[in-house]
Amino acid sequence: MARILIIDDEPAMVDVISTLCRELGHQAFPFNSAARAIEALPGTMPQVIIADIKMESVGGFDVLRASRDLTPTPAVIMVTGYASVETAVEAMKLGAYDYVTKPFKIDDLQMTIQRALDFQCAVRENDYLKKELKDRYKFENIIGTSSKMQEVYNLIAKVADTDSTILIQGESGTGKELVARALHFNSRRQHHPFVAINCSALPENLLESELFGHKKGAFTGAVLDKMGLFEEAHHGTIFLDEINSMAQTLQTKLLRVLQERQIRRVGDTKTIPINVRVLAASNESLHEKIHTGGFREDLYYRLAVIPIEIPPLRERLEDIPLLAHHFIQKVAVQNGTAPVRIEPDALAGLALYPWPGNVRELENAVERACALCEESLIRTNDLPALVTNRMAQPAAETPGKLPIGQPLELFIKDLERRFIEETIRFNDGSRERAAKMLEISMATLYRKLAT
Repeated sequence: MARILIIDDEPAMVDVISTLCRELGHQAFPFNSAARAIEALPGTMPQVIIADIKMESVGGFDVLRASRDLTPTPAVIMVTGYASVETAVEAMKLGAYDYVTKPFKIDDLQMTIQRALDFQCAVRENDYLKKELKDRYKFENIIGTSSKMQEVYNLIAKVADTDSTILIQGESGTGKELVARALHFNSRRQHHPFVAINCSALPENLLESELFGHKKGAFTGAVLDKMGLFEEAHHGTIFLDEINSMAQTLQTKLLRVLQERQIRRVGDTKTIPINVRVLAASNESLHEKIHTGGFREDLYYRLAVIPIEIPPLRERLEDIPLLAHHFIQKVAVQNGTAPVRIEPDALAGLALYPWPGNVRELENAVERACALCEESLIRTNDLPALVTNRMAQPAAETPGKLPIGQPLELFIKDLERRFIEETIRFNDGSRERAAKMLEISMATLYRKLAT
């Protein structure tokens, strides 16, 4: 059932439209005065407004302008006589959804109302998806409070709303695409496309066609003209992942695109101007590839206008408790269940492993532990064998970043205290919310912080 506000200075017309709306199962708000209807807008919050254009003193245009201040904005259907169709068209230019002319057929008005409601539904869904994407790729969702990650956050915040080309470097699984999406969805280009492609996933000829498009007949199988990803990303962002795997000939063509800001489809003679921000990522050192002749030095400097280095997880082990908690919460949301807990020994075990697969490997390990644990508690035997085997190794074989020589009990207490402190920071300094999230009493929280 939708809320529909009807305004016309002819009482008979208001009655007809109101009756139709109620027969369709909607809630009708009839008004013979546009001024009174405008006053009622904040209280009724209609999804659709049906307003006559020509009324005494205050008219349909005034209603249309007032409706623009509502959130969400209603769809406005203007009603007009044959002689003022041009006025109705002008109203649509000012934001009206559609218009109907008097005398109208009931079926035509009914269809217009339904289209307006469908349009409103699509707008709400689109707004929701945009908000969900923006929320998903907020800076805060890149988890970590270590000094190295703080440097990354500060750099992202500074450069997100620029058009600078950025090179994101880091090992596999460190979250390079997450950083790229955060850069896009926190920039002025956020309402335009974000287009991502893995440059290692396609052979050279297919990758060129994917990036730049092709003309019909350019090669066997090119039966139609094809738009490339650079064109699809117009006014938005293109993310070139694993650019280190790109062939030399294609590197040359990409360099030209970055220099001239125009592309040429495969098999075409015409160039197409583009307005695209380029983000690239590499999981290996491009400096080393330059020295071995595998990557063009001039392309590197075009891409690395602003380089962002994502540290591997083994260099920020202090972030593991917060990351583990984040992934436990994520699994709970996905499964629609309460989050499980993790015992201190298991949490300490996660910090002993070097995580060659980085954050992605840690996420998989936590998801596995959530599925296998009993009594909603992750214990050490729920962790992957690689992690538990590492826990069984002598202290001398553990990574140098850890406090080797410290008794395990003291290490666990220190790790537990830091985990509580990070949880408090995660809850904007609220110890009460932190205690609730950790499922411990306030007394226990204060006691553990004091140890």
